[in-house]
Amino acid sequence: MSKAILEFNLSDEDDLLEFKRATNSLGMALSLWEMLYNTKKKIEWELESSEKSDSHYELLDSVYKKFWEILEENNVKLDDLIR
Repeated sequence: MSKAILEFNLSDEDDLLEFKRATNSLGMALSLWEMLYNTKKKIEWELESSEKSDSHYELLDSVYKKFWEILEENNVKLDDLIR
């Protein structure tokens, strides 16, 4: 059986950033999965079930709002992972 041990110096700002990125990988993967495989159908359903106009701007706002909701649901805080 192969093993890998990752070591981070959490006192070092760069290492702390790398640690956060490594420990958030599941949340990021789940977020991307949700965005790519499930979000289109959910947004289509929301648009069909509401009386929203078909404005491109409203649609774009809906898509990005949903993306941010998915990231929040998976506890992915982009500001903590990107400088």
